[in-house]
Amino acid sequence: MTNADEPSVRIGDVSHSTFAIGSQAHAESHHGTASQRDPAAEELLAAVRALRADLTRVRADGRTTQLDAELAETEDEITRTGAVGQGRLQRLRQLLTDSEALVSLIASAGAVAGLLGM
Repeated sequence: MTNADEPSVRIGDVSHSTFAIGSQAHAESHHGTASQRDPAAEELLAAVRALRADLTRVRADGRTTQLDAELAETEDEITRTGAVGQGRLQRLRQLLTDSEALVSLIASAGAVAGLLGM
């Protein structure tokens, strides 16, 4: 039971919020500050998503499964950081080179390959 003269604090939903309590408290918020995306990374992201969608239309094998996994990681990296590292680009180039028949069959694979400078 609380006395009417006592101060009270009520905190509702605090998701996506920043707050500090106490006389020396300091709160700093960085919510919603998305990283800036490189326009080339944006274009690659769209092509990667299209290729992943097209891969669902072909019979999966070891190469397509490996390619899809690398594409998923590329999509995640661009979404999180706004860019893509050279190591990942090299792995994608190699996987697409190894899947040349697939690249010639699916237009979206050719688009990704073109953006990778192949």
